[in-house]
Amino acid sequence: MKELLETKQELEQVILVGICTQENDDTEESLKELAELVETAGAHPLTMVIQNRESIHPGTYLGKGKIEELRELIDKLHATGIVCDDELSPAQFRNLEDALDTKVMDRTLIILDIFAAHASTKEGKIQVELAQLKYRSARLVGLRSSLSRLGGGIGTRGPGEKKLEMDRRLIKDRIAQLNKELQNVKQSREISRQQRSRNRMPIAAIVGYTNAGKSTLLNKLTDANVLEEDKLFATLDPTTRNLRLSSGQEILLTDTVGFIRKLPHHLIEAFRSTLEEAKYADIILHVVDTSNPQMNTQMQIVYETLKQLEIGNKPIITIFNKKDKLDSDSAPILRDFKADKILSISAKTGEGLNDLLTSLEEVLREQTIYLNYLFSYQDAGKIQSIRKSGQLLKEAYEEDGIRIEAYVPQELYAKITAQKA
Repeated sequence: MKELLETKQELEQVILVGICTQENDDTEESLKELAELVETAGAHPLTMVIQNRESIHPGTYLGKGKIEELRELIDKLHATGIVCDDELSPAQFRNLEDALDTKVMDRTLIILDIFAAHASTKEGKIQVELAQLKYRSARLVGLRSSLSRLGGGIGTRGPGEKKLEMDRRLIKDRIAQLNKELQNVKQSREISRQQRSRNRMPIAAIVGYTNAGKSTLLNKLTDANVLEEDKLFATLDPTTRNLRLSSGQEILLTDTVGFIRKLPHHLIEAFRSTLEEAKYADIILHVVDTSNPQMNTQMQIVYETLKQLEIGNKPIITIFNKKDKLDSDSAPILRDFKADKILSISAKTGEGLNDLLTSLEEVLREQTIYLNYLFSYQDAGKIQSIRKSGQLLKEAYEEDGIRIEAYVPQELYAKITAQKA
């Protein structure tokens, strides 16, 4: 009998590299975040290397002296590769590989790799492959030797090396095919949106920096059973669930993909149809991780990303999450950001969630019109639409019918009053 041999994939050991172009910038914090990304992708960050330069070297990313220093560090630490904190050009990939004789990756490649590993729905997989192909099509020469040297590892999931061996014409054809498939998915999503619009059910989109606790909040409010992990981009595919408020009104909650600094433009473009859930929402729930020292920076990135998505002026409820991790009970102070409501909660323990539900009802009420209407008993069935999409205040049975006092959406108000006319 032959002895079974256990095979174990060796954990990649990488050095993180960044460029500091001005004093007191966020390079160190960005590298710390890159370390989390690398760990999520399945590698181990050994150390960080920061070079102070007026600008990124256009040909090699780093200066000549720092490259020599890095080469010695790679040998000393037995690193299997490096990860640069910025998106590298094809020339930078190629020149760094030649100079260091090791696997070279950049922040974008790591994020794309994580997305490839975590996407589960058909739409998510199409979007990830599309983003990867667009990114890699311009870097075929620079990436091929890097990905083949170690025979896999992080940065190689999704379309993989097989597709990198295609010529650009074949990749262009594949991109066209994926765009067509994505358009079909987008049309299906648009039909769903139109159906929700006809049902007049308000929608609240949960947005925020990655790992802020969006999925935990959705699960706590709706029992959605979405994956919760203390990792960056633990969940990618949007989840929509129904939430019934204390007034009886129903609202749809949609979890969206988390934002991050230096989010690759390929992903913003590819995931636009998913992120547009926030564009069509009635309310934005901005979840903020108050335990993170970079809270204000993360909030700024979320607002900038929303601006990129052309999301206009919508009511925003800012939710300072992870209150259970704070030593002080005092709520964070919101500066330089728009918010219609500000709350401090713990999605994990449930503290503050009742206040959140009350705030949701208050914001929804501001978007509605007061209705005092007498329905005949023959039209009693129409009251159900008010219960579902409005806030029913009073229901009294009179001789001529049912007297309703409620706050209803403008479209429903117009329809009911038009019938009376």
